[in-house]
Amino acid sequence: MQLTASDGHQFEAYVPQSPSPQRAALVVIQEIFGVNGHVRAVADDYAGQGYWTIAPALFDRFQPSLELGYGPEDRNRGMQAASQVGLAAALRDVQASVECAREFGKKVGVLGFCWGGSVAWLAATRLQPDAVVAYYGGQIAKHSAEKPRCPVQLHFGKRDAHIPMSEIDEIRRHHPGLPIFLYEAGHGFNCDQRESYEPVSAALARQRTIQFLQENL
Repeated sequence: MQLTASDGHQFEAYVPQSPSPQRAALVVIQEIFGVNGHVRAVADDYAGQGYWTIAPALFDRFQPSLELGYGPEDRNRGMQAASQVGLAAALRDVQASVECAREFGKKVGVLGFCWGGSVAWLAATRLQPDAVVAYYGGQIAKHSAEKPRCPVQLHFGKRDAHIPMSEIDEIRRHHPGLPIFLYEAGHGFNCDQRESYEPVSAALARQRTIQFLQENL
C-alpha cells in the first residue's frame, strides 16, 4: 500500500492479509533495519491474531525499499538512515498510517521495536492512537517527561548495553504507574534473526503484548 504523509511525502507500507475477523487495527513500527523479513513476520503474526496490520516503511524518506540485515555494516547504514529521517518525519508517516488504519478498525494500536520503540512512545505522547506498546526504545528516557495520551506498555532487557537501568529508572520517575517489564535479555531480544534473540523473553513479552492490546483495543 502507498500512503501520503501530511508534508506530501509518499511512502510504502506492508499490509498482510488477516485470516481471522478483525478486532482492531495495529501499526507496526520497524527497527533501524527497515521493513525487513522480521518486521513483516511480526506484522503477519498480529494479523493472525485478528488485527488489520500495517508496517510503514519509514526509511523511504532516506532510501525507498531499504531492507537491512543485522551485521555491522547494515547496522551503521540503519543508524544513518534513522538519523537522517529523524523522529519528527517518522511521526508524520506514523500519523498517516494511523489515519489509514482507522478505516479498518475502530481502535488503532501502535507497536514499535528498537528505533520504532522510541517512535511508538512519541506516538503515544504526540499523536492519537488508542494504545501503544514499545520494545527497547533507546530514546524513550530522553522524552520521558512527555505524558502519554493513551495506555502504554514498555518492554526492556536487563542486559541491554544500549539502555542502562538508569534510563529505565528515569522513565519510572516520570511515570510511576506505567507498566514496564524487564527481561533477562539484551537489546533486540524479540528478533529471532539477531544474536541477542532470547526466545523465553520474547514469548513472554508477546503474551503480555497480546493481552494488553486485547484489553485496550
